[in-house]
Amino acid sequence: MTIAIETHELTKSFRLPHEVRNSIREYFIHPLKRVDYEKNVAVDRVSFEVEEGECFGIIGPNGSGKSTLMKLIAGIYRADAGEIRVRGMLSPFIELGVGFDRDLTARDNVRINATLLGLSKRELGRRFDDIVAFAELERFMDEKLKNFSSGMEVRLAYAIAIQVDFDILLLDEVLAVGDQAFQEKCFATFDQLRAEGKTIVFVSHDLEAIRNSCDRVLFLRNGVREFLGTPEEALDVYAATRHEAAIGQ
Repeated sequence: MTIAIETHELTKSFRLPHEVRNSIREYFIHPLKRVDYEKNVAVDRVSFEVEEGECFGIIGPNGSGKSTLMKLIAGIYRADAGEIRVRGMLSPFIELGVGFDRDLTARDNVRINATLLGLSKRELGRRFDDIVAFAELERFMDEKLKNFSSGMEVRLAYAIAIQVDFDILLLDEVLAVGDQAFQEKCFATFDQLRAEGKTIVFVSHDLEAIRNSCDRVLFLRNGVREFLGTPEEALDVYAATRHEAAIGQ
């Protein structure tokens, strides 16, 4: 068994101000006013392993630390404590529109993003038509991105992400922006990617997609690892905690 991602006691916290100053005027009026901060632990000593070629799901309620965990894996955030090891090249698709210039055309954005993600000019030329065809945006490639809907934008971004050479694909809820037909098309690529030995880490509130696509599922709550196991087991535990929370309200 080869491990693609390994974390040990991974911890990340943020300082939340109790009072937010929204203007420069407030700083001038009260220059010495003290702002109190509260420590919010977003990821709390989380340990797990993701096997190479696995589709690994992460679930949990809003504010449970899912997105923070993904950004730690991607290297966007630095952990306060603990260890993380990633073996292989990442393709992080965890924030819609990152790297896009909305004042440029879709065609130019494909060229820029694919190049930034590591495709050579020759490779891009060979894969450009596949990117456009997968995104189903042939008629719109010379439109500026600022005229795109969020659904069109996610189609283009995902089409680029899967054409770039990678070992590990990180997906954080962004597919939820697309329409149902395109979501199903994306999920259909999972089998092909796994057949090629790719590893997928997938955050979603779509529990049926988690059930149907994942080999194992990590359930986070309040930044803590609550459960790690099969999709059926993890979803049962998640459902039980949601039921308990509903009763307690």
